[in-house]
Amino acid sequence: MTTNLLDPGYDRTSALLLIDVQNDFADPGGALAVAGGDAIIPFLNSQVAAARGSGALVVYTQDWHPAVTPHFARDGGIWPVHCVMETWGAELHPNLLVDGSRVRKGSAGEDGYSGFSTRDPSTGRESPTELDGLLRAAGIERVVVAGLATDYCVKATALDAIRLGYPTRILADGIRPVDLAPGDGDRAVAEMQAAGVEVVGRPAGSP
Repeated sequence: MTTNLLDPGYDRTSALLLIDVQNDFADPGGALAVAGGDAIIPFLNSQVAAARGSGALVVYTQDWHPAVTPHFARDGGIWPVHCVMETWGAELHPNLLVDGSRVRKGSAGEDGYSGFSTRDPSTGRESPTELDGLLRAAGIERVVVAGLATDYCVKATALDAIRLGYPTRILADGIRPVDLAPGDGDRAVAEMQAAGVEVVGRPAGSP
């Protein structure tokens, strides 16, 4: 279902999850730049202000990779080197309003797609991040998701949120896809909707 709402309905039982709005993804000069990634930042900032003004929790996720990891193509994975911990590329974009906790993922060499879990690229074994515990401790009952990129980390986070029992919305004005294959972003939105994720607004490029 797609809902055309300007306000996703933040309150003290909700959390805004901003996914991987980092220089390597959001800056046009980043190692794995997402087209239009920097263009969503003013919208994200307005959502942070609305969420905090309503008493909602705001959490920022970050890819936080070691310099050598099977996540990277040069070490056997599929991605160029990106978001190496303690580098410019891994930092949150400087124009992003940061007013909340950070959850960093992939620091032990895992694939860090979801904000809730990581996966060993060799064995496939999944491990939780601290995000679910952080939300439970704060009494969070539902989540709103935005950030980068639609077809990878946003999708993985939203699907995990549904699996963990959180009613979940994504903000279509606050996401952009990688689109390694044309239409990957649209297919990701459809997959999230099929799983029960509500879409607020319309994804970029939708009629």
